[in-house]
Amino acid sequence: MHGILNSYSQVFFSVNKVFALVILLVTFFDFFAGISGLFAVIITTSVGYGFGFDKLKISKGFYGFNSLLVGLGLGVYFEPGLPFFFILIMASVFTLFISVSLEGIIGKYALPYLSVPFLLGLWTISIATRQFEALGVSQRGIFTLNDLYLIGGNTLVQVYDWWNNLPIPGSIRTYFISLGAILFQFNVLSGIIIALVLLYYSRIGFSLSLIGFYTAYLFYEIIGANLTEVNYSYIGFNYILTSIAIGGFFIIPSRLSYFWTIILIPLVAILTISLNSIFITFQLPIYSLPFNIVVLLFLYVLKFRIKSNTSLSEVYIQQNSPEKNLYSFQNDIIRFRHKLKIPFKLPFWGTWFVSQAHDGEHTHKGDWKHAWDFIVGDENEKQFKGEGDYLEDYYCYNKDALSPADGTVEEIIDGIEDNIIGDIDMVHNWGNTIVIKHTDFLLSKLSHLKPGSIKVNKGDKVRSGQAIAKTGNSGRSPYPHIHFQFQAMPYIGSKTIDYPFSYYILADGKNYSLKSFENPRLNDKISNIEVNPVLKNAFHLIPGKKLSFEVKDSGIREIVNWEVDADVYNNSFIQCENSGSIAYFESDGNLLYFKHFEGNRSS
Repeated sequence: MHGILNSYSQVFFSVNKVFALVILLVTFFDFFAGISGLFAVIITTSVGYGFGFDKLKISKGFYGFNSLLVGLGLGVYFEPGLPFFFILIMASVFTLFISVSLEGIIGKYALPYLSVPFLLGLWTISIATRQFEALGVSQRGIFTLNDLYLIGGNTLVQVYDWWNNLPIPGSIRTYFISLGAILFQFNVLSGIIIALVLLYYSRIGFSLSLIGFYTAYLFYEIIGANLTEVNYSYIGFNYILTSIAIGGFFIIPSRLSYFWTIILIPLVAILTISLNSIFITFQLPIYSLPFNIVVLLFLYVLKFRIKSNTSLSEVYIQQNSPEKNLYSFQNDIIRFRHKLKIPFKLPFWGTWFVSQAHDGEHTHKGDWKHAWDFIVGDENEKQFKGEGDYLEDYYCYNKDALSPADGTVEEIIDGIEDNIIGDIDMVHNWGNTIVIKHTDFLLSKLSHLKPGSIKVNKGDKVRSGQAIAKTGNSGRSPYPHIHFQFQAMPYIGSKTIDYPFSYYILADGKNYSLKSFENPRLNDKISNIEVNPVLKNAFHLIPGKKLSFEVKDSGIREIVNWEVDADVYNNSFIQCENSGSIAYFESDGNLLYFKHFEGNRSS
């Protein structure tokens, strides 16, 4: 049932059930066309399940909407009868095969097949049926009111007649007719209903439909083309569909997507005029061909960008709503902008202070400004006991220095003696040092280590959190501390780069806050996240795991059952057995966070 309904709403890039039901109703303004469209969708959906195609794609209407359009087109132009329904079955199966084949051919380029299967299917059948004498050409357009009377009686006839005779400007009338023509309903009332339900479903989509149509209308005015052609041939929907597709469906809605919509619409108009002149010689309507050409060309061209642009970003996780796509995109930028970064821990255990941060007043200057110095302090933020005259007086001295992430030891310096307190070694600036390679152009460096304390050798593999040395006071270091920096080159004196620590806890008096992918600041009191084994085990959610809860709400107790699963793209989610709602989540070993929700928000 979902696949049948969604086939209707997919015509407008939606899976909204209310939208689908209204579209279904509108197709029955021509009763037999509505029957033909519904029959084509049922055949396509049934064959799709029978062949074992992806059930998710079938249920979302991906394979059904092109067959729906073919069914509507044939239903409008031919009279009902046994030969017609036989042809309709063949056309539906043929259109399904084209859809699946195009999915394999252009899908590998991450391109949609749009309504190309509809075009190929309807053109093929239309040309062939010129030889089918048993098929009668429909004359129902003459008797539209009779069809409406059968559906809704005299009331519906009066409503239809009243709306079609509204004293509205010609451009608005053409806009409504163009909307209705998408479903082969060539009347104002159909367009008004579709416009209203489009506004209900998506304000962005509705605004784009107006922008696309009136941009084309203005272009026709400027070039002096025949505006009546848009109305007469019912091809104005090319501008509407192109605008929605580029401005808000396949591209994240933005100022730039709207800008490109306005730029591309004149191109659609030029293609519409030129293609119409060519296809008229074959006695074939161009239908949505200009829309398909321009949208596919534009999306294909975007694949060759060497630099991503958040102002003109493609939709990678399609939610069939411009508003949802925009919200998820903005949410992902804020919450998951660091997802592809390698997670780095602080290079120590326990709670330490930042004695010098980026752009520090002492040594973190110029090309070496992106670095930190870490020390240990007591409850009074004092870093040593007694007078602090000896290395052993300093709380951080001889403490373990840790590898911040998995990697390979790239370079080591050892054997440089610790300085006495207050003295510095200007010859061996970095002192005893370890450089760890994490990727080709991302390395970390720990300096001023204790001589003889380094536990690894050059070329060794190290793990995140592994103790690799002891804190010392070698090199240009007047008191014990860990100097830490990220760099792009494998040398001891390489320039620093700005790269954050993934997660750490910031203590501010009695308040604690989690910091994600941030740079610790001067005097920050920080520590690594401590993973609780019990909690980690409880939230170790793997596919197949089931969770049951007893929920009490307003005195009513009920058992709520959840099951953990994963989709074909390896996205983990929790599904509520009672409501069917789905919550997508991700765990990186430190945090478990939810990414997306679908279903009943009160579940």
